[in-house]
Amino acid sequence: MLISLLVSKNKGAKHDAAEKHRLAAAGEPWMRRRRRLRSWFAADKTVKHAVLEMQLDGQISTLKAPQVGDAPDPTAILSDEILLRVLAALPDSVRLSVSLVCRRWLRLAGRLRRSLTVLDWSFLHRRRLPLRFPNLDDLDLVPASFATPSDADAGVVLSKGAVSFSVDAGADPPVGECRFLEPDVIDRGLVIVASDCPGLRKLSLVALASEVGVRAVAEACDILQELELHRCSDLALRPISAFKNLQILRIVGAVEGFYSGPGVADIGLTMLAHGCKRLVKLELAGCEGSYDGISAVGQCCEMLEELTISNHRMDAGWIAALSFCENLKKLRLQSCRRIDADPGPLEHLGRCPSIQTLQMEQCQLRDKRSLEALFRVCEAVREVMFENCWGLDDDMFSLSSICRIVELVVQVLRLKEWWLGTRVGLDKIRYVRSLSLEGCSLLTTKGFESVVLSWIDLKRLEVISCNNIKDDEVSPTLTNLFSTLKEFKWRPDSKSVLAMGLSGTDMGKKGGRFFK
Repeated sequence: MLISLLVSKNKGAKHDAAEKHRLAAAGEPWMRRRRRLRSWFAADKTVKHAVLEMQLDGQISTLKAPQVGDAPDPTAILSDEILLRVLAALPDSVRLSVSLVCRRWLRLAGRLRRSLTVLDWSFLHRRRLPLRFPNLDDLDLVPASFATPSDADAGVVLSKGAVSFSVDAGADPPVGECRFLEPDVIDRGLVIVASDCPGLRKLSLVALASEVGVRAVAEACDILQELELHRCSDLALRPISAFKNLQILRIVGAVEGFYSGPGVADIGLTMLAHGCKRLVKLELAGCEGSYDGISAVGQCCEMLEELTISNHRMDAGWIAALSFCENLKKLRLQSCRRIDADPGPLEHLGRCPSIQTLQMEQCQLRDKRSLEALFRVCEAVREVMFENCWGLDDDMFSLSSICRIVELVVQVLRLKEWWLGTRVGLDKIRYVRSLSLEGCSLLTTKGFESVVLSWIDLKRLEVISCNNIKDDEVSPTLTNLFSTLKEFKWRPDSKSVLAMGLSGTDMGKKGGRFFK
């Protein structure tokens, strides 16, 4: 058949040539002859395609791509237990992407999820929580408790994640406080959480609900060990005794510029103390109170080992109540504008015999009398840490020398971003083994050397970004001390780092080679 097509093509070519010669002789116009030639070329291409299709007739079926739905699932032969072990070995970021492969993988990835932050409160009412995440032990409901301002309330809304603020340009300040959901809505959500997630060990919520919702959680989640209450008040702590195994409690009364509330005073702290006697860690943020509330916590919570007080609004005299915390090992003060307005007579202050760590972060330490009272109460401390504190000058830190036991047992002292003078009274602390200086821009080489040389047990030294400590001012005695250290990091300023990098290159000598 191929030969017959070629023969017919040859005959057609001869016939067209004769026809062309005849039309030219007859004077046919050029455009008509051009259309005839174009039709002949189209017929020629049709013949070529027919020949090619005949040659590849037996191969067309092999060139077709298989359908996606026909491909078998290679993981179908694996059981859920084996696939769970494979998914458990993946990082959390990779596991999130892998869960989108199919419904089975999404279901198995949900079984591996242990902690969850809910952003939409309606997710609880749809009762999808136990189906998607059946093994949750950490649930955060705080972001979902914020209500989005409506257009009727404010024309401008400022949103940051799940939190929204109403903005009023004519008000001072222009940004209003956050709004929360209605208490009955939060109550219904907590009842759903109590029935769907009885195995929770940690729960964070806004304490706007009534006793019904909180008690439902306490009765259903009998192994709950950690609880975080935002916008807490005295009345919100009434059902706290229903949590039988509570060991870690964080109470946030108010956050400046974010939300405010009735707050937690001595009444709430007393109810907390009598209802949570097995507490090990307690954090009070934005709370009120005084000597009575802290003393009640110390007397009732005999297992309390760590106490954190953040941005407190307590009345004068609360420091004296720390002596009732006989087993307290760590005291942390964060973002406190003052320590204690009036700690009382120093000779009447008690002591914390078991305290080991005193940590102060972003605190105002300009009140000499309150700082002296704090050092007297924490005289048995072994580790002192100041980080981003203001007002801690030479005279203020010299108060640490009044603690006789501190002079003997302090082992670690960290000064981070601390504005120091030339002498800070550190030479009275004799047994420091590790020293870290960072951002101490007012500390000079002379003051640094006079203190460090008095520490005969110093084993680790770190100096970073202390611009007034100069390499050319280091004495040979201090250099010999550097050679005996086990760990040594020396970067007091950028010039020192540059000099170490250019050593042996004859660079950085201020043109001494050319301008002698």
